[in-house]
Amino acid sequence: MISGFSSNSQLVDSLIRDGYIKSEKVAKAFLDVDRADFVWPGSEKLAYVDEPLALGDTGQTISAPSMIAIMLEALELKKYENILEIGTGSGYSAALISRIVNPGSVLTVELNYKLYLFARKNLERYNNVIPVFADGSKGFPMFSNEELYDKAVIMAAAKNIPEYVFKQVKKGGFVLAPVGYKGYQELKRKWKNGAEESFGGCIFVPLRSI
Repeated sequence: MISGFSSNSQLVDSLIRDGYIKSEKVAKAFLDVDRADFVWPGSEKLAYVDEPLALGDTGQTISAPSMIAIMLEALELKKYENILEIGTGSGYSAALISRIVNPGSVLTVELNYKLYLFARKNLERYNNVIPVFADGSKGFPMFSNEELYDKAVIMAAAKNIPEYVFKQVKKGGFVLAPVGYKGYQELKRKWKNGAEESFGGCIFVPLRSI
């Protein structure tokens, strides 16, 4: 477990050394996006600890940097891609994704209004991120069957990948999500063609839906 770092660059160096960050593009994104800008006010001293941190009284967390690094590597992001993210949280992962896909875009959906407002403020300087207040389990636009996104990522635990999220991914794309029940999930990458891969166990807060 990583602890006690005093700067974002020290945290990133450790994530590289421990094998969580494998590619140059993911390393650059982590160096460009300071986690301290996305933790809840009062938690700044813990920003560079590799642990999930509570986001105020919302019941949600900002994921551990190592977990986000695993997810970004699994997403195999490319420039010009348009990504759907379900579960904006504080906006940290959306900001990281945006740095890699730019001039592509990230549409990120958050159901908790307090978190949506917090993330929107945090993401103001990321011109290719579009934060939306909505129920992401229904996709976005909600209930649409259009294949709008190159890939999608769900930043909360789902028993199954929501149907509308999967439908909105283009042919050749996939959805990356923690799949399972409260307390333990498996990080899965499910392709549009039906293929599926696992990236190991994980623990996320449950995906909320209206």
